[in-house]
Amino acid sequence: MRALFCAICCLFLIPFATSAQNSADCRTAIPVCADAPIISATDGSGDIDDFDPMVITQSGCLEKGSVASANIENNTSWYVFRAGTDGQIGFDIEAQPVIPAGIVTSELDFALYGPFDQTAGQNFCTLVGNGSAQPIRCNYEVNDTNFTGIGVNPVDGRVGAPFVVGSQNTYDEYIDVIAGEIYYLFINNYNTNFNGDPEPFTLTFTGTSVDADQNTALDCTLRDEFLGLDIIACEGDPDIVLSALNSPAGPNIANITWELDADDDGTYETVLASGPAQTELTVTSPNSGRYRVTIETTFATTITDDILITFFGIPQLDQVTVIDDLVNSDQTDPYNIEIEVLGDGDYEYAINGGEFQDDPQFFDVPPGINTVIINDKNGCGTTEPIEFLVVGYPKFFTPNGDGVHDNWNVLGIETLSNPAVFIFDRYGKMLKQLDGSTLGWDGTFNGRALPSSDYWFRLDYERDDNGVFVARSVRRHFSLVR
Repeated sequence: MRALFCAICCLFLIPFATSAQNSADCRTAIPVCADAPIISATDGSGDIDDFDPMVITQSGCLEKGSVASANIENNTSWYVFRAGTDGQIGFDIEAQPVIPAGIVTSELDFALYGPFDQTAGQNFCTLVGNGSAQPIRCNYEVNDTNFTGIGVNPVDGRVGAPFVVGSQNTYDEYIDVIAGEIYYLFINNYNTNFNGDPEPFTLTFTGTSVDADQNTALDCTLRDEFLGLDIIACEGDPDIVLSALNSPAGPNIANITWELDADDDGTYETVLASGPAQTELTVTSPNSGRYRVTIETTFATTITDDILITFFGIPQLDQVTVIDDLVNSDQTDPYNIEIEVLGDGDYEYAINGGEFQDDPQFFDVPPGINTVIINDKNGCGTTEPIEFLVVGYPKFFTPNGDGVHDNWNVLGIETLSNPAVFIFDRYGKMLKQLDGSTLGWDGTFNGRALPSSDYWFRLDYERDDNGVFVARSVRRHFSLVR
């Protein structure tokens, strides 16, 4: 999208899942440093659906607008920077005249997202694109000078202030950063007169950290990672375009070679493209792997960079393993299960409409039909509720005719081999015999309603033990409550 120029350079249901689109331009954001002004342009190309126009209508101060086909993103540039030291950081974005007219025609706005922890393994651009991460600084006002940014407007000395709708203050407060933090900067041209031609601007970093040492205020080694940070994407996402033009070689390229290490094991087994014109490489889903580019410059030097791209599919349930229930173990209370998923995404799980958890094991699960929802934390989809069965018995029932818990039975009894349930009172008198076709016990004996009390049952059935059916018997008690 952009070229960068520097001044110095289971069980019951088949789940249907939806996938959140990974933000295409954000994930190929250009790494920058503070040691020189950055000269670039909003050029209106690339994938402008970093924010899903059907879902995200606002992000911080940015708004979609009234046109149905509009998007928060219009004509943009994306940058990523990493704090090099603890301290204060700001920046000036100055709209430049369009050549040959020599006049400024752009209306620049920005949003700054972060801080992100590079060691967290999160999909930062999906968090930005789906609205989970909101900008910490944002400007959507009409610029009455050619400048906007964070810190102090160099034209009139106006000091940045917290964002207030209608404030007309085109500068926001400085940010206080900690070394190692990652930030994404989104610069957008909202000029309604945009004619499709690139409109230039300069980006200059400021703040006390830059004043102290512009070479260390931001981590300039990030700029050597000109392919960008490792990318987590979803199967079916738009193509990922890697560019060699953002390298320190600039246009001084003699030859370019792209290679693939599909297993990320240190062996680049495939040459994908080679030649001086191969400035870009398009990676399509679901071709995960580590991609490396080697640039031979006209100065007889070599520059390399690599990037790991991982495509995750939508969650798919493999099976629900019932660790403990009346059938699968000698521990029949409580009931415990483990969710097993196909694939190696970053998943979280919820059962019966509860809160999500990272641990696929759930303890004290209710007997009977339950549901599980699996969510991919990379934004690659969430399943519909998937049913699974835990064979067990309710601890109590209330046969009062209200249609709720009026009958007692072993839940899932119909899945057992040759089951039989015998119900007794506390003195050992048998009151009822149930099988797999019986609705359950209604709390009566010979037509007489029995009192509230504890009652006992014995479940007899056969269990398949490596092809041999072995007789099993379980004895427990439950309560009748009136």
